Amino acid sequence: MSGQTQEDRAREQLIDLAAEFYDQFAGGQIPEMKLPTRTKSNIEYDEDSEVWVYGDRTSTRSANSVRGARKLLKAVYTIDFLAKQLEEDRSSTLRELYYLSESWDTKEAHFTDQDESNQLVEDLEIVSHVTREDFHMRPEESGATLMGPLRLREQTRRGEREIHCQEDVGEGGYQIPNNPDTIEFLDHDVDFVLCVETGGMRDRLIENGFDDEYNTLVVHLKGQPARATRRITKRLHDELDLPVVVFTDGDPWSYRIYGSVAYGSIKSAHLSEYLATPEAEFVGIQPADIVEYDLPTDPLADSDVNALQSELEDPRFQTDYWREQIELQLDIEKKAEQQALASRGLDFVTDTYLPQRLDEMGVL
Repeated sequence: MSGQTQEDRAREQLIDLAAEFYDQFAGGQIPEMKLPTRTKSNIEYDEDSEVWVYGDRTSTRSANSVRGARKLLKAVYTIDFLAKQLEEDRSSTLRELYYLSESWDTKEAHFTDQDESNQLVEDLEIVSHVTREDFHMRPEESGATLMGPLRLREQTRRGEREIHCQEDVGEGGYQIPNNPDTIEFLDHDVDFVLCVETGGMRDRLIENGFDDEYNTLVVHLKGQPARATRRITKRLHDELDLPVVVFTDGDPWSYRIYGSVAYGSIKSAHLSEYLATPEAEFVGIQPADIVEYDLPTDPLADSDVNALQSELEDPRFQTDYWREQIELQLDIEKKAEQQALASRGLDFVTDTYLPQRLDEMGVL
């Protein structure tokens, strides 16, 4: 339809989905909803988009059992709520949706916990091919930020505003909005994007002027990155042709943080083309760095060992580089935090470690 907005399309897709359930009823069928199985064994590499997506295995939400009927009932109530929200140009958080279900007149439609409501929103994304951002659904604030020589224009409810991500922000940086597609990049002097896991390391880089000296846009991932963070990182790479590197702690959980930026996460594999940046590279902390710099470490816990062994079988980590690093870590039985580099001095990370690693990688 000419002039159709994303919100119009999202609402139309939701209503079509509800109509599909109705048509199944009217045709004498038991209503059902088919979804890809969201497991590690059901992701595959898409050669065209160079990201990991769901494979052919599916599961079915069917009303042929009490449990299945409840799930579809909750889906219908949620569709009704989202369609009205879009019609009224309102928005809500995932947390609010969970609590809001308590007001629905059918007790069977109430969510038992937030994980259940979160998963249902993901299900609706998959079957409708519409993102939750276009449903006007927001997570709780992630607090992830940008700091560096980038000027952008942001669409807000109060109109447009232009922001320079160094000159117009405090030390905390520019906070990434829930839907970064409302941002327009105007101009920049950025040479590369550095995604940083921890707040402490992000603050060290800014205090030491790393963003100024190397024309770096520092993206604070704030642990496991929110979708908005991964989306803006992909846009920075695709639209501004900027290299992206990821700097995390040296443990298996942090390697998964890198993986979610570069390869996409299993949980949101239906959005990998939208969120993942397959060209993103891992700068460290590598297990090899732990050995080379004799960093302060902690011993691997059993859960760390299990996670590393799982990553050796994870299709997203099937490269010579990751096999070498993970096997080395299992051998030395140690892990290290980013801040362990401070054992060499507060300036070591910005004066020595990152410049050397980025030079080896061809980024500098």
